[in-house]
Amino acid sequence: MLYDAYEFQRSLLAGASAMANLGAGMLQNPANPFAYFGGGQVMASALEVFAHAAAARGKPAFGLDHTIIDGRDVPVHEEIVLRLPFGQLKRFVREGVEGGPRLLIVAPMSGHFATLLRGTVERMLPFADVYITDWRDAKMVPVEHGSFDLDDYVDYLIAFLEKIGPGAHMLAVCQPSVPSYAAACLMSADNHPCRPHTLTMMGGPIDTREAPTAVNTLATERPHAWFEQNVIATVPNSYPGAGRRVYPGFLQLTGFMTMNLGNHMMSHWEMFKHLVRGDGESADATKEFYDEYRSVCDMTAEYYLQTIDQVFQAHALPRGVMTHRGRAVDPAAITDIGILAIEGERDDISGLGQTRAALTIATSLPAEKKRYYMAEGVGHYGIFNGSKWRDRIAPVVEEWIAAHD
Repeated sequence: MLYDAYEFQRSLLAGASAMANLGAGMLQNPANPFAYFGGGQVMASALEVFAHAAAARGKPAFGLDHTIIDGRDVPVHEEIVLRLPFGQLKRFVREGVEGGPRLLIVAPMSGHFATLLRGTVERMLPFADVYITDWRDAKMVPVEHGSFDLDDYVDYLIAFLEKIGPGAHMLAVCQPSVPSYAAACLMSADNHPCRPHTLTMMGGPIDTREAPTAVNTLATERPHAWFEQNVIATVPNSYPGAGRRVYPGFLQLTGFMTMNLGNHMMSHWEMFKHLVRGDGESADATKEFYDEYRSVCDMTAEYYLQTIDQVFQAHALPRGVMTHRGRAVDPAAITDIGILAIEGERDDISGLGQTRAALTIATSLPAEKKRYYMAEGVGHYGIFNGSKWRDRIAPVVEEWIAAHD
């Protein structure tokens, strides 16, 4: 019923958004006399803000068709290197450019599409041959493809690294830090030739007992059964994945929006004022952010519930009790992978110390293979997007990769 109710509401809002767009266009039409009165512009701006907020959204495009390397404009095109049921390995091919570090960027499977890391990819393109994990929306995966859990996530990462080949580097943003670390442990224990040369983790919940945030508290104050009973829904018949049990992306978005509701309301108020003043450029910047932020996808119920259990409630990895298909995940197996842990001083998703714990539990890794960087004044989103990422954090990542390439 939860998913059906959401679909009904989404249909109503989509119609209301279309009507609001039409009304805004009429009020802004030069042929309309009301367009020349202040009240008309104010009403048109209000309708435009509502239309944008209520519009239905699908999977955004990366839209990265070029980059600048040594002052030269280089065309870029996307290439699917490996396609699996729940995700694909995407490469951003820099035309005419050979060599450079091969970098696998591991995008979160946490309610948003991989395009949330567009800014991360864009910044790394001049430096590296960039690949990314492009996860599928679970409601679009037919049930005959089976389940997908935390063990499968680790398997996918190993398969992606094998496809890229020996000598690659891995950069995990937020939630995938745990499965990326687990993959590094398993591949190190096997002396796998395709284990990454470096593993960079940014704002990842390696040990959520350190500086717990509101997200951590939510995951620990309720029993496992509560999540299964209250936030898991069944995909309706209108989607290819009909019948699949999922954690809906719209619930994840609702949670993030309510965490900082005041900030989001102020952003829309500022957008409204920009439109009234005719400052379309500033309004468009806000629109672009929310176009991405509101584009959400579902994740499988088994993956979501296992993550809640293993990462946030049992703290399996830092306690040394995490397993992968019955096999122990041993951080002490990592002996030659350079680990870089990056945290944001103002991160309200993964608190200070949670990512740094990855260095502590890697007991067999020499000190020169470990590095910690705390980005002052940076929140969670700013770790991998925006000017602070581009100017302060990315150079640290590049330096670390270059030193171990």
